[in-house]
Amino acid sequence: MSDGDRYRRLIDRMQWPARRLLIFGLHVHVGVPDGETAIQVINHLERWLPHLLALSASSPFWSGKDSGLASARTKVFEALPTAGLPYRHENWEEFEVLLEGLVRAQAIESIREIWWDVRPHPGFGTIEVRVCDAVPTLHEALALAAWIQALIVHLEREVERGSSIPLLHNRIVRENKWRAARWSTAGSTIIDEKGTVEPISRSIGRLLEEFEPVFVGVGSESYLPRLHKMVLQGPSYARQRATYRETGSLVAVVDSLILEGERNRPIYP
Repeated sequence: MSDGDRYRRLIDRMQWPARRLLIFGLHVHVGVPDGETAIQVINHLERWLPHLLALSASSPFWSGKDSGLASARTKVFEALPTAGLPYRHENWEEFEVLLEGLVRAQAIESIREIWWDVRPHPGFGTIEVRVCDAVPTLHEALALAAWIQALIVHLEREVERGSSIPLLHNRIVRENKWRAARWSTAGSTIIDEKGTVEPISRSIGRLLEEFEPVFVGVGSESYLPRLHKMVLQGPSYARQRATYRETGSLVAVVDSLILEGERNRPIYP
């Protein structure tokens, strides 16, 4: 635990759910012009959060055992009272009212304790995407950051144009997030209110192709091949599980992650 008064107060208030938070996430900040834009972009970004989680999934083990999930971190983190999928807000004022009410009720001290999968960050003037597991290589982290940037840039432009972008029902997004945590890119997600499903790897591949001009526009097209490769070969959770199957040793799994970080490339057993 970080040595600071704030963290000690968190532990004192939340107890066991906070004490077990030996988890690691990737947080990506993307600048937006103002709070109103941030709220609208977050509302529309929500449907893609499961896909970001699926491609970053890297926490199959918990307490020395295979959890059966691609992202055990997701379920551990959701035990906190302000973690998980965000609430939808009509505008910035509505978000401020919620925040001020939670502070007044002493549910939180500041926005830093709103641990949604994506949230506005007024201090930085950004949208902060927090849904991803931490990944073992810098190449993967940069590729995921580039994808998040492209998504937000695209949605910001659509909001500016006043485009009518359909929202997916929150309960469907919640189910999709569960599927991403459970099966990652090997699973499927629901893509409409009728219950139509599509392999999540296909959804991601299609989205990356559609957004190629956005990547080019912001100068990050060099990350597209890495993203496609991550979809094709599978995220870190699959490599970890394969190493464990081959060796029967969690020490070997940790060693492989260290080696990936040092070499800055995935290692496939």
